[in-house]
Amino acid sequence: MTDATLPPRAAAAPSFDRRRLFAFMSMVFGMFMAILDIQIVSASLSEIQAGLSASADEVAWVQTSYLIAEVVMIPLSGFLSRLLSTRWLFAASAAGFTLMSLMCATSTTIEEMILWRALQGFIGGAMIPTVFASAFTIFPREKQPLVAPIIGLVATLAPTIGPTVGGYLTDLFSWHWLFLVNIVPGILVTIATWTLVDFDEPDLSLYDNFDWAGLAGMAAFLGALEYVLEEGPAKGWFDSDLITMTAAVSAAGGLLFFWRAFTARQPIVDLGAFRDRNFWTGSLFSFVMGIGLYGLTYLYPVYLARVRGYSALMIGETMFVTGICMFVAAPIVGRLMTKVDPRLMIGLGFLGFALGTFQASYVTKDWDFWELLVPQMLRGFSLMTCMVPINNLALGTLPPARIKNASGLFNLTRNLGGAVGLALINSLMNDRIDLHLTRLHDSVAWGHTKAEEMLASLTLAMADRGSDAGLAAVSKLAGIVRREAIVWAIGDVFFVLTLLFVALVFLAGLMRRPRGAGSAGGGH
Repeated sequence: MTDATLPPRAAAAPSFDRRRLFAFMSMVFGMFMAILDIQIVSASLSEIQAGLSASADEVAWVQTSYLIAEVVMIPLSGFLSRLLSTRWLFAASAAGFTLMSLMCATSTTIEEMILWRALQGFIGGAMIPTVFASAFTIFPREKQPLVAPIIGLVATLAPTIGPTVGGYLTDLFSWHWLFLVNIVPGILVTIATWTLVDFDEPDLSLYDNFDWAGLAGMAAFLGALEYVLEEGPAKGWFDSDLITMTAAVSAAGGLLFFWRAFTARQPIVDLGAFRDRNFWTGSLFSFVMGIGLYGLTYLYPVYLARVRGYSALMIGETMFVTGICMFVAAPIVGRLMTKVDPRLMIGLGFLGFALGTFQASYVTKDWDFWELLVPQMLRGFSLMTCMVPINNLALGTLPPARIKNASGLFNLTRNLGGAVGLALINSLMNDRIDLHLTRLHDSVAWGHTKAEEMLASLTLAMADRGSDAGLAAVSKLAGIVRREAIVWAIGDVFFVLTLLFVALVFLAGLMRRPRGAGSAGGGH
């Protein structure tokens, strides 16, 4: 079907009613669980490691396997939604996610946990883009300012509070509750969507031309790419034979996937949405949003844990400010969407991001809740200010027939942005720590008066250790030097992120303003 023959947006949106809203909110809660589970284990990996007698390398796969599987399902969900219908796909996804959560909670070995986590990520991944697509197809345009902030809030809040929720559950109960907490809500979401969702009908004829080669290429391309980005910084990138081999698999899979995308009769993913300027620029912004969302959710805890020595629970309590600001911002952003050019909101959102990270670039070893308060507030308000108009401009101006497929691609860019951002942040941090350590070692070498005075003071303070006092003082001084190197490196990363966000402020003008400023829909 060509763009010229597609029905107009207004004619495609069904009437608004309470039953449809309740069905949609049930789907939103399912999406919340799926996104929350990306990060919920991150603060509790050491407890899972101890509980399953796993090594540090093995337990990392509890998170990595979920991410790899999910990133394959997200773009595939558009095709499956058209094949099976929203009702069948979402109910099956919610039920499978709930069952895999139970299996994760009852795992007795690390191998079982990794298997169930991969299946949990793959099956549950379909819920995320399906909710985004439904938001722009089942509600009339005038209701988008009500619906869009809900989507934006859930998509950004869930990964932000994931470590906090995980820390509380593990601290109060045990790591098993990271997964058991999904059971009752998952069952309710499954029943609600199966009973109430009637947005579309399945088209089983699509299965006749299912592109198995394209699916294999996409799985190899995205799965291997996610692994390279996750493990690359720790393994020295291409110094590792495994990373090199996995990168080659990703490249080969990418070639196969893109070849099939342009030649297959019924491709797994239709890349035609990228011909729309709002969609490709919105996807670019979504990619950078992923860096800001997942990168900062990682960077703040690194500082609080490695420099301040905070526990998982203390880190969660410190970072909860961002979540509160998102809740406050959501209704404000929804109202502004009807009055303000969404491109201006995107620019202001990324400017807020930049101001927050610029302030955080002056971080010292003594920063705690109050020093981090303003950067985190700016982050929370900016996430919502960016996310809602980006979603609306990228997806809200597409023809209805393209939205299911485009939603998968759009959500994929955010996840890949997070993966790329974490890889770059880790690599940059490692390089800058090494650089600052070299410079600091020169400053504390023998012959520097201040360094010798400090070492003498530390030795005197540890005099009760007798002959080991000198060695303990040197060890203490080395720890101080490393701590300062980490602090400076984190400040450098914040500054680089500032430059990135500032660049996006100027790119906001690339998007086309839809007819009717601030409206969710519009023409091209």
